[in-house]
Amino acid sequence: MPEQQQDQGQKQGTLKRIFLLIPGILLCGMVTIISLGIQAAEERVFDHPYIEALVVAILLGMAVRTAWEPSERWRSGIAFSAKQLLEVAVMLLGASISFAAILASGWLLIGAIAATVVIMLAVSYGLARLLGLKTKLAILIACGNSICGNSAIAAVAPVIEADGDDIVSSISFTAILGVLMVLGLPLLIPLLKLTATQYGILAGLTVYAVPQVLAATVPAGIVSTQIGTLVKLVRVLMLGPIVVGLSLFVARRRKANTKANTRTGAVDAGAAKAAAISPFKLVPWFIIGFLVLAALRSFQLVPDIAIAPVTKTAAILTVVSMAALGLGVDVRVLSTVGGRVTAAVTLSLMLLLGLSIGLVHFFK
Repeated sequence: MPEQQQDQGQKQGTLKRIFLLIPGILLCGMVTIISLGIQAAEERVFDHPYIEALVVAILLGMAVRTAWEPSERWRSGIAFSAKQLLEVAVMLLGASISFAAILASGWLLIGAIAATVVIMLAVSYGLARLLGLKTKLAILIACGNSICGNSAIAAVAPVIEADGDDIVSSISFTAILGVLMVLGLPLLIPLLKLTATQYGILAGLTVYAVPQVLAATVPAGIVSTQIGTLVKLVRVLMLGPIVVGLSLFVARRRKANTKANTRTGAVDAGAAKAAAISPFKLVPWFIIGFLVLAALRSFQLVPDIAIAPVTKTAAILTVVSMAALGLGVDVRVLSTVGGRVTAAVTLSLMLLLGLSIGLVHFFK
């Protein structure tokens, strides 16, 4: 009888927690619907969205947060949307990646892309730290600039446990420069006398999001579009190893801190031992899911008909998460880091552009 009462109490507690999440999730959903509508209008007018729905969602969320501060009733659902739904979205992205398509592009190009990403990760991080930015914010900016913009920031953020202000700061300025790249990059074709292949590689290496790569390369022709998309997919594929590496680094650092606290008596030995036994915490569950889905896709165990719905679901969940992040951010925080973040992102992008221009001359 007591066990039945305990089970019933647990079920009621679970239902109560779910019920508390509903208002905040619905609010994020409303912001998401509006943001997707704005992106659809852009596609209708310009053929491609220059400002993606996830950026619009952040801006709308921030606007709502500026005019109205959500009460406790809304906060749990907003927090759930910002973290758990984002982790699900990252995991689902693995189903859209095939290792075979990447290998078919040639080892020289793959190596050049990987080297560019690694170099720019180090340079961007070092530059951001020199400008006085916090470690987590510097990591977000480095990953956003070097890999795939907003998607990389969104994927890395939960791994390093970045707060909402850092995420929104890095995404906001990265998004602005991403749009400027789409508009300005085609001007380099006549200026640098680039071939279709060279320009495709340049666009794939420097433009942040896949839709933006399409927008930047379509004016240059189908060859540039195909090559640019392929190079961009290789950059996106780098996200998996980078995130796994960061998760291992964070886990090792957390373990070292636990041991240090144990020696100083800050925590008891039992807690430290419990923390040391959890191998599954070395890599977050959603990163494991990402790699598993990518492997299944590579071995053609994920049917082609399922790719579009899964990718679309991941995209929508990401927009919902970005809406939640916007709803949780005080705009005044951006004004305190805006100048330094803008300088870090801009200088990193200029260095990436310079490195990429030098690289494309090896590919005729």
